[in-house]
Amino acid sequence: MQLQLIAFVLIIWNSMDYTGCQPHSSSRHRQHKVMSGASSGCQQGGCLTCSDYNGCLSCKPRLFMHLERIGMKQIGVCMTSCPPGFYGTRSPERNTCTKCRSECDSCFNKNFCTRCRAGFYLHLGKCLDTCPVGMVHSDAQRECVTRCSAECESCVNSDTCTRCRQGLYQLNGRCYSICPDDYEPNDNLMECTLQVHCEVGEWSEWSPCSRSGRTCGFKRGQETRTRQVLQYPSPFGNPCPEISDVKDCLVKKRKCLGEPQKKTNRKDRRNRNNRKDKESQEGRRERKRERDRDRGVGEREDSDNRNKTEHRHRRGHDSQTVSPEDGLTQ
Repeated sequence: MQLQLIAFVLIIWNSMDYTGCQPHSSSRHRQHKVMSGASSGCQQGGCLTCSDYNGCLSCKPRLFMHLERIGMKQIGVCMTSCPPGFYGTRSPERNTCTKCRSECDSCFNKNFCTRCRAGFYLHLGKCLDTCPVGMVHSDAQRECVTRCSAECESCVNSDTCTRCRQGLYQLNGRCYSICPDDYEPNDNLMECTLQVHCEVGEWSEWSPCSRSGRTCGFKRGQETRTRQVLQYPSPFGNPCPEISDVKDCLVKKRKCLGEPQKKTNRKDRRNRNNRKDKESQEGRRERKRERDRDRGVGEREDSDNRNKTEHRHRRGHDSQTVSPEDGLTQ
């Protein structure tokens, strides 16, 4: 009723004829500025009744009537939602947009602000110029926020930090210089994250006994088995155990098929070794015979020398024992 009365007064004041929903063309109406998204007159179909100069007088169902001021003039606009600084109220007669309190930038109703104007701070739906005790104002959020503890840089309340000061790690709303047990520091996130330990699967079956990649031509070899890593550990988690295992094995020696050349080579090596042994034995015998011959020659020479010496001695002795008669005869 109040808006209808205002619209009626405006109609009379502007000396305009009411023409239902078919506005007359007017130079002044064509010149007035219309807000983006709102209907002017009945041209956009949001009006139920309208005036060619004052815009909408009533709106279609579920639309809000908003009085838009243009200089000294107000026009009615039908909108799907109210603009910032206004809140919508619904009634059986009419849906209207009502201005928020002066300190509110936006509101849910006349008693509950959702954002404050500059210089005011939101607290429990009200815009205050000073925050309550134990709280501080945030110029960026235009809100009253809880005073954080010394280790917090920002918080929800005094017991719940959302960001810790430099060098501290966050965990469940608290800040730690050293993370609790089962947690480890994450320098990228500056948080305490849960440690991840290594997990491995079951051992595989033992492999066949082998040696140097072969399964024949030997008696003693090795068997191996392995297992897979299912979960690799985090930097401070428990490391992985051994994922491979080796044990010695003993098998009956059997010949390798398809290797005749290698058998011949081994036989040739044995023959060469035997020949070398024979040659070395014969060499030793020959050297021994040579030594024996050298020793026999030496002994004969020594015997001859002794015989010559004795012969000279005997001749000398015989000359000394010659008789005088023999000397005269000579």
